[in-house]
Amino acid sequence: MLQYEFMRTAFIIGGLLAIIIPLIGVVIVFKRMSMIGDALSHISLSGITIGLILGINPLIGAIVMSLIAAISIEFIQKKLGKYQEIAIAAIMSFGIGLSGVLLGFVKNPANFNSFLFGSIVAIGDNDNTLAIVLSIVVIVLSLKYYREFFYMAFDPQAAKLAGIPVDRLSLLFTMLTAITVSIASRIIGALIVSSLMVIPTACAMQFSKSYKSTMGISVILSLIFVWLGLTISYHLDIAPGGTIVLLSVVMLVFSLFYKSLRNLKHA
Repeated sequence: MLQYEFMRTAFIIGGLLAIIIPLIGVVIVFKRMSMIGDALSHISLSGITIGLILGINPLIGAIVMSLIAAISIEFIQKKLGKYQEIAIAAIMSFGIGLSGVLLGFVKNPANFNSFLFGSIVAIGDNDNTLAIVLSIVVIVLSLKYYREFFYMAFDPQAAKLAGIPVDRLSLLFTMLTAITVSIASRIIGALIVSSLMVIPTACAMQFSKSYKSTMGISVILSLIFVWLGLTISYHLDIAPGGTIVLLSVVMLVFSLFYKSLRNLKHA
């Protein structure tokens, strides 16, 4: 399998994604903002269609639109106060509507479909370079602001009192989420990348007892899901994104079952 360059590339890029997605996903889960991945993924689809229509790299279109959406979500949330989830729903609805309208202008729908559920062979050299650079940026910034994101996830008000620039870092985190969703759309698929943000974290929470261990276990599980999913999809000739997510769901069911048995044992 690894004698083919496209598979080696998929394992490298997939490994990077398996690291950055949980780094973002753990914070999203603890902030109870799981739907933001869905909103940004739908917006990224509109960016992909714009890229295909204009003849530019669709990944760049996805990143630009996702970043605009991230800034918009932060702006709308500040205006809505305690009804902040409306901002995510509004942006997701806009993304779905815009993608539906623009899709009629795409000459080759097959290119668009490769972004929906992921495509190994669709990864080009330019995409590789961009994905690697942006993945490194996400990893560096996530580790640099690890403590700040931790405090913001659990208690934003206490974080403000502690002198953490919550508004600025919240925007930064949302933009990192947008970048992660955009670059994951090639292998994982735009429609299911949000699942990989949440499910490995949910699995890790069944085995871990702290924020740090949850993040570490979720990264390990994510690497397993991505690499095993790529391997299975290659041998069975099936969609890699769907395979990866199905594996993660099976693991989630197993982890919940395991935790239930453990609780019964100690009852």
